[in-house]
Amino acid sequence: MTVVLVHGNPETPAVWDPLVDALDRRGIHGVVRLAPPGFGAPLPDGFPATAEAYRDWLVDELEPIVARDGPVDLVGHDLDGSHTVRVAMARPDLLRSWVSDTLGAFAPDYVWHELAQRWQTPGTGEADVAERFGPDRDVAAVEAVLVGRGMPAAVARDVVAGQVAGQDEAMGRAILAHYRSVVQPVMADAGADLPAAAARPGLAIVATADRVVGSEAQRRGAAARAGARVAVLEGLGHWWMAQDPEAAAGVLLDFWDLTG
Repeated sequence: MTVVLVHGNPETPAVWDPLVDALDRRGIHGVVRLAPPGFGAPLPDGFPATAEAYRDWLVDELEPIVARDGPVDLVGHDLDGSHTVRVAMARPDLLRSWVSDTLGAFAPDYVWHELAQRWQTPGTGEADVAERFGPDRDVAAVEAVLVGRGMPAAVARDVVAGQVAGQDEAMGRAILAHYRSVVQPVMADAGADLPAAAARPGLAIVATADRVVGSEAQRRGAAARAGARVAVLEGLGHWWMAQDPEAAAGVLLDFWDLTG
């Protein structure tokens, strides 16, 4: 099996470090981590950073892996949890299975969280990303915000700094473009195709303290429409994979065992 992890906003591949270590201890080696343009990887000139562009980017990244090793077990988090679902709907041939923690965003009544709505607002969004990702930002304060939301301090330091590209102005530009491409009803409309994701085994991660990806009812409802199983991580938040990597590895391994 080939496990592929893809993260979201405002992150770099470092967010997966604790989980990769936990999987390695359990015999899952050679995990592939993909960095979306602008999120721990350079943002190419002309890349539109829309939801469709990121779905197509992910397809392009997966195709050579699949050609070499066969269909993958894809795990997507945050924005790329949504892109993972979009790939499952459009290109199930690339997947052995898929996992997402953002299925609630496809619910017909999902409302974007307050920060996303700021980024979707012209002027307000630009001011916000300049404060968070601009050259004059307070790095310690940025790290403190991530830690306050549940990211371990060591991971927060690595995410902010980045090995190739960390939290920077390019990430800010990508954030604005992406969130403005998914103003409702875009996500609700995309959710109409959720049954297509059932072509491959799926798993919805429900971290009960994650407040930005829809209610538990929305996540469970979308999972049912996508034919996905549900794994509940009680008390964990948005960065469940770093908060309790052993529990996260456990639910993933249980799912992969079930999918054969």
